[in-house]
Amino acid sequence: MSTSFWHPQAMMSTVKNNEIVIDRGEGSYLWTEDGTKLLDATAALWYANIGHGRPEIATAVAKQMQKLEHYQTFDKYATRPTLELCDRIVDLAPFDDGAKVLLGSGGSDAIETAAKLARRYFTATGRPDKRIIISRQQAYHGLHGHGTSLGWLPANREGYGELDPAVLRASATDWHDVEKTIMNTGPELIAAFFCEPVIGTGGVIFPGAEYLAEVRELCRKHDILFVSDEVITGFGRTGKWFASERFDLQPDMMTFAKGVTSGYLPLGGLVVAPHVAEPFFADEGSLSFRHGVTYSGHAAVCAAALANIDVLERENLVQRVASLETVLADALAPLAELDGVIDVRAGVGLLGAVELRDAQLANKVEAHGLGHGVLLRKIVGGNVIQISPPFIITEDEIQLIADTIAAALGE
Repeated sequence: MSTSFWHPQAMMSTVKNNEIVIDRGEGSYLWTEDGTKLLDATAALWYANIGHGRPEIATAVAKQMQKLEHYQTFDKYATRPTLELCDRIVDLAPFDDGAKVLLGSGGSDAIETAAKLARRYFTATGRPDKRIIISRQQAYHGLHGHGTSLGWLPANREGYGELDPAVLRASATDWHDVEKTIMNTGPELIAAFFCEPVIGTGGVIFPGAEYLAEVRELCRKHDILFVSDEVITGFGRTGKWFASERFDLQPDMMTFAKGVTSGYLPLGGLVVAPHVAEPFFADEGSLSFRHGVTYSGHAAVCAAALANIDVLERENLVQRVASLETVLADALAPLAELDGVIDVRAGVGLLGAVELRDAQLANKVEAHGLGHGVLLRKIVGGNVIQISPPFIITEDEIQLIADTIAAALGE
């Protein structure tokens, strides 16, 4: 029987009678309704960092819900978990004292917030002409209105028209091209540069420390807000709490989501540097940022995030990612020699990708994994296999992922 559920990012003609129903999870593993056990090689959509089935998260959420599930945070209202989480994030994030946090329901919300605030900031400070946002080739910034426009993948923009015409794209790896784009456009017209420190859905592409440093300096020089999109890389994925810390980016704004709760409940947000927040927080000021969503700072969700951060700290999982970085890179490296492989990318935390010659081959690799107990996922144009396991994965399980891909290519 055809499903009533309209799956996101899916071609429903092929999915509607072919669903795989995930029934439960424990640690790095998932089980389908028919009892098939699968190693989660991607931490779902990059987020199951502490693993599945952690009772301490469920306990924290239940305790908060028994007290208060949520109360809206518009105007002057707040709940204690909301305030505690924002303070906790500011303590962890690479920002000066006085940074602020805006909360939403996920990464796409965070990007929407950042795009609007970048333009609102320059209007508030007397420079309303600074409205253009520069994104990058291969970039992915979610699928809300601004995120769709900022994203690179043409298929994600097809059929919608120009949702945001004031968006330009520059090279993901050549900082000279970014400089050329800025100068040809006019720095006085550019509000922000959006940058994933490691591009995720676009193919797991690390542009290099030089690119990040040079582009950051260009933004500083021309008074362009540098927005670090850490929806994927935040909360430990690169071996530091944030990639902005690892690469000393000193962002003006930083988005986060996924890893903040390890997917136990939906949450995303934006950390805002003091100088960007200041016009809106000034004593006796009259400016406001008219933006927010119903579940901003949801009390039970914030309780889940606080419990998740406790686990990350107590079990030293961010440091564990750093120690597994070379393990993942070494396990994947031999795949580069196999027929059908165009490139293997790894070496920054628990992020890896195997680029194959075409989507048909990637489909076969994914199917082979599913039939041999490893849950893999195709990204970009369907020819790149994503590898981003939970932080609790073992070295043997990392090798199993690599061996499964090798066996699939061998077939």
